[in-house]
Amino acid sequence: MSASSDARRLSLCVYCGSKPGLVPAYASAARDVGTLIGVLGWQLVYGGGRAGLMGVVADAALAAGATVVGVIPASLMERELGHAGLTELHVVETMHERKQLMAERSDAFIALPGGLGTFEELFEVWTWRQLGYHDKPLGLLNIDGYYDALLEFIDKTMTSGFVAQAQRDLLEVGTNASELLQRLGSLAERAGAPDDYRHI
Repeated sequence: MSASSDARRLSLCVYCGSKPGLVPAYASAARDVGTLIGVLGWQLVYGGGRAGLMGVVADAALAAGATVVGVIPASLMERELGHAGLTELHVVETMHERKQLMAERSDAFIALPGGLGTFEELFEVWTWRQLGYHDKPLGLLNIDGYYDALLEFIDKTMTSGFVAQAQRDLLEVGTNASELLQRLGSLAERAGAPDDYRHI
């Protein structure tokens, strides 16, 4: 079921690092994603911080006219420097509440370069999709080969008999922000099942 209050405005959840990384292409991609969200008339949902790639994508989306929704636990307000300039900033008690609210407010998900938190968020929402808790599309933006080794490992899990092809196919992978967002937008239009997070 669409999380957007306006059926024409897709709500995209972006997972990314609270650090900028050492390769300028990472911040450039985050800026591109944020700008595209605004240009497309979409809404950004993200972790609510203003540091690192999180701040870059939020600032770019705001500059492009997008509505930006941040969700951050109180314990991370100082560590991730909660962004005070957002359209909405929800301060919650736990990481669990954060991730569920972000999912409920989104129509699609995309992961940019990031660290352990980004990995955990991507794999959890991927698992939720596999289990049928939602039917929203999810994507991985592989900038400058950042996720090459991860994708190779995922292939290894398939050849080792732990992950089925159908599960792997749930993750849309791309190297171009515009193309991947267009793909996720098209898939989101066809996703209509209601969310069910009662068992998470």
